[in-house]
Amino acid sequence: MTVQVAMLGFTKKEFADGVAHERVRDWTRRRFRLGEDQTIMVSEIACAVPGCPPIETHVVFWTDAGRHHFKVFKPLADVIEDDLPPPFLKNALVALEGIDCDCC
Repeated sequence: MTVQVAMLGFTKKEFADGVAHERVRDWTRRRFRLGEDQTIMVSEIACAVPGCPPIETHVVFWTDAGRHHFKVFKPLADVIEDDLPPPFLKNALVALEGIDCDCC
């Protein structure tokens, strides 16, 4: 059974996805000067909204200011460090309570 899973490429893809997740997490941690104890979530999500890219990468992290989030409009494996917002936008990435923004 393990051989069949490996032949289908699932094991390799899971490893590749793990590497991509860790890479984006590390870039986010360095870019926004986050501590090792701060949580960073990286997800690849399919988008069905008209005009939206079919696959996008979502990054969420928390600081004392609250929850921060941003999207990169490409698959996780294609994200490069320059796709992340610049450090000076950190405060602008805070998700404000009561504002529901499905676009970003």
